[in-house]
Amino acid sequence: MCGTMKAIVKKESAYGAVLAEMPIPEINEHEVLIQVKATSICGTDVHIYNWDDWAKKRVKAPYIFGHEFTGEIVKVGQQVTRAKVGDFVSAETHIVCNQCYMCLTGQQHLCHETKILGVDIDGCFAEYVKVPEQNVWHHPVDMPEEIASIQEPLGNAVHTVLHTSVSGKSVAIFGCGPIGLMAIAVAKASGAIRVFAIDKNEYRLKLADKMGADHIIDVGKDDPVTFIKQHTRMEGADVICEMSGHPRAINQALEACANGGKINILSLPERPVTIDITNHIVFRGLTVQGITGRKMFETWHQVSELLKTNTIDVKPVVTHTLPFEDFEKGFELMRNGTCGKVVLMMPSHERGKK
Repeated sequence: MCGTMKAIVKKESAYGAVLAEMPIPEINEHEVLIQVKATSICGTDVHIYNWDDWAKKRVKAPYIFGHEFTGEIVKVGQQVTRAKVGDFVSAETHIVCNQCYMCLTGQQHLCHETKILGVDIDGCFAEYVKVPEQNVWHHPVDMPEEIASIQEPLGNAVHTVLHTSVSGKSVAIFGCGPIGLMAIAVAKASGAIRVFAIDKNEYRLKLADKMGADHIIDVGKDDPVTFIKQHTRMEGADVICEMSGHPRAINQALEACANGGKINILSLPERPVTIDITNHIVFRGLTVQGITGRKMFETWHQVSELLKTNTIDVKPVVTHTLPFEDFEKGFELMRNGTCGKVVLMMPSHERGKK
């Protein structure tokens, strides 16, 4: 397929992005070309849009960013065998080498040679995107496109929460951005006896309540460490999921964790964070786990089953669906925190239209 397409492009090493005409990607024999129907804005995309310190060190402009999407396959390479034109799909966004030790021992999400769609290579903020066949994930045909487009970040929430058993335990989620909000539902569905939701954003704390959090903690009004300990026999939360990336919140998460507890960190702080390892981790026997991506493809199976069985409901997280061309409004909503998940819809997003 030749020609051009509309795409949101990080044109230069500066704040913002532009809508531009770009060449439609050419695929190799092991890749598929997908017509994007819906794409959602991630916190990582906001880092790139803002051009913060993390983005400056990681991203090389110009390129197309974005990595959360759903769409329809419109072309397949000659060696593709398990995907066909017309399939309704999303994609695992970590493109791995399949040759390193991590890949060969079933830990592809930790591949040394990982290239991330929309971060290291051209992404899905476009009418078309190409991915390796290995990365394709099929959806039920009746899944709403806005839900299909957020399965990748839902996978982050599932991976973060389920890395540690939460059944019968108290769980504190620091940061109620979209992934944190989804993590609330995952924790409740997985048997957590109480879930604390911590943030300073009133809009998102209201969403946390809708997602089933037992305790809502506004850090502008209450000290989360004191609050959590008061509701856990002064022990602290058994499991902490750190989703905020804020240095103060990370330190509060360490303090709020029970002795011998687990802290799973998904967030991406913009700068190095100072913590008291001796007193907050070593002497208290904490386990701190970094979470990256999703387990390939165990997490995708978990996500699919959670949705298919209606074990979790993530519809309240999707607060805005906007036309693709209104991406600047979407980024402004994300930057201000006056939204849950923002999904950009393509003009001809109905299934089957080319």
